[in-house]
Amino acid sequence: MPTLRQLFLANNAQTTDFPLLLEFARAEGIYMYNKEGKAYIDLISGIGVSNLGHSNPYVVNAIKEQVDKYMHLMVYGEYVQTPQVRFAEKLVSLLPAHLQSVYFTNSGAEAVEGALKLAKRYTGRHEVIACNNSYHGSTHGALSVMGNEEFKQAYRPLLPGIRFIRFNNPEDLELITDKTACVIIETVQGEAGIRAPDVTYMQALRNRCDETGTLLILDEIQAALGRTAKLFAFEHFGIEPDILLLAKALGGGMPVGAFISSNKIMGALKENPILGHITTFGGHPVCCAAGLAALEVLLSENLIAGVAEKETLFKKLLIHPAIKELRGKGLMLAAEFESFDLNKKIIDRCIENGVITDWFLHCSNSMRIAPPLIITNEEIEKACGVILEAIEFYC
Repeated sequence: MPTLRQLFLANNAQTTDFPLLLEFARAEGIYMYNKEGKAYIDLISGIGVSNLGHSNPYVVNAIKEQVDKYMHLMVYGEYVQTPQVRFAEKLVSLLPAHLQSVYFTNSGAEAVEGALKLAKRYTGRHEVIACNNSYHGSTHGALSVMGNEEFKQAYRPLLPGIRFIRFNNPEDLELITDKTACVIIETVQGEAGIRAPDVTYMQALRNRCDETGTLLILDEIQAALGRTAKLFAFEHFGIEPDILLLAKALGGGMPVGAFISSNKIMGALKENPILGHITTFGGHPVCCAAGLAALEVLLSENLIAGVAEKETLFKKLLIHPAIKELRGKGLMLAAEFESFDLNKKIIDRCIENGVITDWFLHCSNSMRIAPPLIITNEEIEKACGVILEAIEFYC
């Protein structure tokens, strides 16, 4: 009789020849437990998803209640479904006044796809500008605006009309012209190894888009919902997007994304042609019920208020000559080492000792530190102790 691991390798599509092959029986809070009962601290929140930790009881209960009422009814946008309506209403209430129309998707990559289509349709322009070292997803459109040739060269030809600028470099903003439909940019770059731009750069970007009639798409798929110590990361910079992208933590552990814009801009999808963007499962009622519950917990428990203090504690504890830099905003951090080889050894030892961490696609010599927002100071100290022990072991 084959083991579960053997079946996984035989029947589940693999993306590398060296999957981690960790097998978990349950997860709760910041911990995941294998079938022997060993606890692992999830220091990466399932790559930015589990902001509330795992199996939050309020979210789980919302899922169960919705399942008992109904699941899939009809393709997105045709029926008035309470979870979708209430979730969109709550999101809009927390956003600038012009961000009043929410289009729910299944994932962040799908939100990117919808936003790119919307920008081109609304402006009537075809050029899209993205940033070097950006990451926006793996579907063809999202891949086209990824700023790393290594990960996309095998899939060309991709979307035409894509230009790249240097992130946080104001000189390149002159490349945005009246031919540019949109600029898509991560408010804080994730897979580049957590790079936060200057306030002056983001304001200059906003101004340049206004001057040229270009839509500004802010990708906050990783950075929103408290991750950077603000509900939305753009609040750090005194700007507002024309289109906002959300996903990952948006569903409280369930798959949901969104692109959000004004009624005027979003209205471009209603004509010439009608049904300008459609999805079968986007805004699934169970996912929306979970997302609304997660947002309510985030706000009612005031979890964002403690993020800056926890960032400070990580930066206080993770001091070692081998750490070249510890950068980021809030609980979206990167610890940089001299090489991928060293970083990978440290990561593997951390996992062996019960702390799950990872590296970045475009910055492989840096360690990802993005725990659930509910992590306590004592748990931060414990996790940092494991990291420092691993560094000492190899350094």
